[in-house]
Amino acid sequence: MNNEKYIGVFDSGIGGLTVVKSIVESMPDENIIYFGDTAHVPYGTRSKEQIIEYVLNDVKFLSGFDIKAIVIACNTADAAARETVIEKYPDIPVFGVVEPASKKVALATKNNKIGIIATNATVDSGSYEKNIAKFNPDAEVFSVACPLLVPLVENGRFKKGDNVIEKVLTEYLSELKEKQVDTLVLGCTHYPLLHDIIADIMGDGVEIISSSVAAADTLKKELEARDMLKTTPSSERKYFVSDNAAHFEKQALIFMGDALGGTVGQVDI
Repeated sequence: MNNEKYIGVFDSGIGGLTVVKSIVESMPDENIIYFGDTAHVPYGTRSKEQIIEYVLNDVKFLSGFDIKAIVIACNTADAAARETVIEKYPDIPVFGVVEPASKKVALATKNNKIGIIATNATVDSGSYEKNIAKFNPDAEVFSVACPLLVPLVENGRFKKGDNVIEKVLTEYLSELKEKQVDTLVLGCTHYPLLHDIIADIMGDGVEIISSSVAAADTLKKELEARDMLKTTPSSERKYFVSDNAAHFEKQALIFMGDALGGTVGQVDI
């Protein structure tokens, strides 16, 4: 195995950059190819069949590079299409965001009451319920679809003191507060930007788990176990989108918290 190969990461748009950020923080020397399917964002309101079609196109594009692993950096895509990707690409390790977050929250809960906030498609898939049950069959899982959060975040409405996002989140999270969940999964890669507001609303007794961070932690452990970690102290990052590279590059500062550290290109897949 050539450890210098790229980790291929993809998302329906820009939210997967929170996964890239977590990967860079835990494995700064890894080479990364990122693809954001910005021409078809969002996936969260699409049918499962449509999501699978888009995902296979995304992976086909990434597989054209010298990659050693694929990360589905989108809860919606992971829930709908991960098994299909594994079937189609048996020689490439495929990692997602749902299972790592499910394992982490299943082991973290103390009262066995777990909350999930995610897109419509992720909630409808029941993927978190199924995965959490594998690690903690006694857990009760309460999932809430939050369709307004992605467009609000992408329009800059994610800062504390913003009455619009705070009101929307208060309404979405009210059910989970009533259920007295003690752990909450941010089941969309956009949601880490809302962490502080969510923490304030839920209160000190609730542990908040980011699917982006959980995915990066699992990826690192698996690459270490397979002796696939890059060891040379340098890295290369390339970013591609299917529409409006300039807009992507501008928004990337929001999700990465810093410069992308690589080139951005637009491609037609």
